[in-house]
Amino acid sequence: MKRSYEIDMCNGPLLGKILRFAVPLMCSGILQLLFNAADIVVVGQFTGSDALAAVGSTGSLNNLIVNIFLGLSIGSSVLVAQYYGAQDWKNMYQVVHTSMLLSAISGVVLIFLGISLAGPLLELMGTPENVLDQAVLYMRIVFVGMPAMMIYNFGAAILRAVGDTRRPLIFLLIAGIVNVILNLFFVIVFHMGVAGVALATVISQCISAFLVVLCLARSAGAYKLYIKQLRIYKEQALQIVRIGLPAGIQGAVFSISNVLIQSSINSFGSIAMAGNTAASNIEGFVYTSMNALYQASLSFTSQNIGAKKVHRIVPVLVRCLSCVVVIGIGLSALAILFGHQLLGIYSNDPEVIEYGIGRLSVVCFTYFLCGMMDVTCGSIRGMGYSVTPTIVSLAGACGLRILWIFTVFAWDRSLFTLYLSYPVSWVITFAAHLICFIVFFRKWKKTIPQSD
Repeated sequence: MKRSYEIDMCNGPLLGKILRFAVPLMCSGILQLLFNAADIVVVGQFTGSDALAAVGSTGSLNNLIVNIFLGLSIGSSVLVAQYYGAQDWKNMYQVVHTSMLLSAISGVVLIFLGISLAGPLLELMGTPENVLDQAVLYMRIVFVGMPAMMIYNFGAAILRAVGDTRRPLIFLLIAGIVNVILNLFFVIVFHMGVAGVALATVISQCISAFLVVLCLARSAGAYKLYIKQLRIYKEQALQIVRIGLPAGIQGAVFSISNVLIQSSINSFGSIAMAGNTAASNIEGFVYTSMNALYQASLSFTSQNIGAKKVHRIVPVLVRCLSCVVVIGIGLSALAILFGHQLLGIYSNDPEVIEYGIGRLSVVCFTYFLCGMMDVTCGSIRGMGYSVTPTIVSLAGACGLRILWIFTVFAWDRSLFTLYLSYPVSWVITFAAHLICFIVFFRKWKKTIPQSD
């Protein structure tokens, strides 16, 4: 009997299916973080501090440029899930083929943006001269691989929309192992430095893109990809942009606000910066685990909206919120309990570790609030509304933090006060999202005849 990777999100108990969907996503996110850490460790250990700084200095800029385009994959995921739930195979076919061609086009556009803007933007960010050339080289090579990155992300979004989170995990694992091996080979054997790490990243992305395309092309489901039939369907493309572009803009603006917060942290000196960096890396594992529940709320809500089973929308939200609270509190507790040991992996300086503990005790301790905020946002996007949650998120989680920096933080310039802006913004933004969810849910309940 052929093994099914799909999940029926529209019938039967929800909790088990949500966990079956979310756990592979959690593993994917954690693997990605570990492989990214391997890049940094290899270049730092075998090439030197300048190369390490060069690779690290491009992260926020890469995210700023890429996030707008990656947001479109959310639009693809929502539409595929809705059509899958409605069993509207014609529109689903059009979305799949539009999405995959759109991903390749977006990747080509990113090549030109990355190569042309790398130098000027890194200079604008004040990148030190001793690392600027290496940072530009690294960024330009990485952006050559953007078509592959976009194809993988759009393809994985399509698979997630039908409940398949296991095969993208396998593809990521294969590509990640290749990435680590090539890192060591290019850097240690060929002494290629940052160019070697960047080239290894590009090759691994090409492998993951090839695997996801092969998976879609060999699929027996309605989301089967026919390479020769790729084309842009205008109506589907507009819907993808309508849902995905606001999410992409949100990600880009968040990058800008994070730069401002980082600048405030920088004012406390290099030791505080090191402690903050180490703690935020640890928090990344908590965040990526909670983010799997955001993806679950997005996909489960989308499919049930497509199937017109509105009565399942609130139970989806409640179960995703419950899971994200348990996961967020559990992992954060472990991070704080073993904080000194975990921070010691990044630095053996007691002062750095204490600064890291200071961040963990405020930000990580309340991180489950961020998960609740994201899950509710995912449910709203799953209903097809993207502009409103984007505005709420930017005003609450982004605008409020900037306002906090120029008011509360300016009055009491301490790291505790700065870190406090995170839980305050999460609580307010979650409350606003919850109000929006209630309003939109009632609207759907009135306009869609419910099915059993």
